[in-house]
This record gives sequence, structure tokens and C-alpha cells, in this order.
Amino acid sequence: MYVVAVLLVAAGVFAFYWFENQWSTSLRVGAVVGGLVAALVLFMFSAKGRDTREFLAESRFELRKVVWPTRQEATRLTWVVAGVVLLISLIMAGFDAVVQWAVKLLLGH
Repeated sequence: MYVVAVLLVAAGVFAFYWFENQWSTSLRVGAVVGGLVAALVLFMFSAKGRDTREFLAESRFELRKVVWPTRQEATRLTWVVAGVVLLISLIMAGFDAVVQWAVKLLLGH
């Protein structure tokens, strides 16, 4: 079944290029979209498609349980993360300077 779905997509792409001079661009794009839609419909009725639908339904159910931060909390946390990144980058730059100094001292440059 998966092979047929891939062949449907390939057929749409093939039609896009094969009918380059005979069909309008919108009709050729429609062939590609039609192949993708047909492949998706075929996939969704397969065993993996049912598993995918079940996963998406469960994910949506779990997303309803999430407590999203307010705009103020998100902004505050963004500033905290930016500050920590800046602090760590300054500490690493200091370590780099110390290591460079030590290497130059050891090598006598």
C-alpha cells in the first residue's frame, strides 16, 4: 500500500514535468497536489495511518492539559535565558583568554 502511495506522488510529479508544454502551470501544480492528496488519503486508511490518526488525537487531548505561560511570564523567562546565555558566553571568553595566556607563557611567545 505504501508503494502505491509513493507511486501516486511520483505520478503527480511526472505529470508536472511531462506535460510542461501542453498544460498550464496551475493544471500541472494541480496534478502534483492531487497526487499528494491521493497518497495521503491512501496512507491514512492503512495501518500506519490509523496509528498516526490515533497519535494525533491523543496529542491534541494532551495539549488541552498544558498550562501555557502568560505573555508576561514568557517575556520574563526570555530575558532570563538571554541573560544566562550572555553570562555563560562571558565566562567562556574569560576561560579562553586564560588558556591563551597560559599557552603563550608555556611556549615563550
